[in-house]
Amino acid sequence: MKNKWLTYPYLVWMLIFIFIPLLLVLFFSLTVRTPEGLAFSFENFQRFFEPIYLRVLLRSVYLALISTIICLVLGYPMAMILAGNNFKRKNVMVFLFVVPMWMNFLLRTYAWMTLLERQGLLNTFLSFLGLPPLNLLYTQEAVVLGMVYNFLPFMVLPIYSVLSKIDRQLIEAAADLGADQVTIFRRVIFPLSLPGVMSGITMVFMPAVTTFVISRLLGGGQFTLIGNLIEQQFLFVGDWHFGSAISMVMMVIILLSIGVLSRYDKEHEGGGLW
Repeated sequence: MKNKWLTYPYLVWMLIFIFIPLLLVLFFSLTVRTPEGLAFSFENFQRFFEPIYLRVLLRSVYLALISTIICLVLGYPMAMILAGNNFKRKNVMVFLFVVPMWMNFLLRTYAWMTLLERQGLLNTFLSFLGLPPLNLLYTQEAVVLGMVYNFLPFMVLPIYSVLSKIDRQLIEAAADLGADQVTIFRRVIFPLSLPGVMSGITMVFMPAVTTFVISRLLGGGQFTLIGNLIEQQFLFVGDWHFGSAISMVMMVIILLSIGVLSRYDKEHEGGGLW
C-alpha cells in the first residue's frame, strides 16, 4: 500500500505534462476554425498529404537517415575502441564525448557556423594552403554535418554500454573453436550489440528528423525540414491546427519506426547467435 502511494506523484506529473498536452495537440489537429467557432474535421491531415508538404517530409527523413547511417558508421568503431580492454584512457574519451552535451545546443550549432562560413576557420586554413575557399555553409551537407556532430554521442554511448557488458568468455570460446576476428565480430559481438545499435539508431533518428535549429542556422533557411514547418505554423503563421496535425503525423511515424526496430530486435534475439 505504501508503494502504491509513491506512484501517485509520477502519475500526476505524467497527466499534467504528457497526457494533457498530447490531448490538446490531438484536439487542435482534428479541428478547424470556422466563423461559427471550432469544428471537427480531417482537413488538416488531408492538407498535410499535399505534394509540397510530402516533399518536406521526404527531405527530412532522407537527411535524418543519412545522418543516422553516418553516426552508426562512425560511432560503432568508436564504441568498440572504448569497450576494448586494451584501451586504458576510455574514461577520458567517454568524458570528451559527454562534455559537448553539457553545452547549449544553440552554442554548438553557432560554433559550426563560425567554422564553415566564408571567412571561417576551415576556409582560412584552405587559403593559407593556397586553395580556393569552399561554399560550406547553407548546404545540405552542412545540415548533415551539424546533425552528426550533435547526435553522434547518442549513438556511441548506447553501443558502448552494451559492448562493455558482453561476456568475454563468449569471445574466447569462439576463438578456441577456430573463429577468426571477422567471424567473431559477425557471429558473436555484433548480434549481442544489436540492442545498443537499435537504441542508438532510435536516439539519433528521432531528433534528427524533427530538428529545426540545425536546418535553420546551418541551412540558412534554404532547406525547410518538417521541424521548421511545425515551427512556422505555431510561431509565424499562427495555424496551430495544421501544426498540431503535422506533429501528430510525425509522432505516428516515429512510433512506427520504434515498433519496427523493437520487433526486429526481438526476432533477432529469438533466433540465437548462431
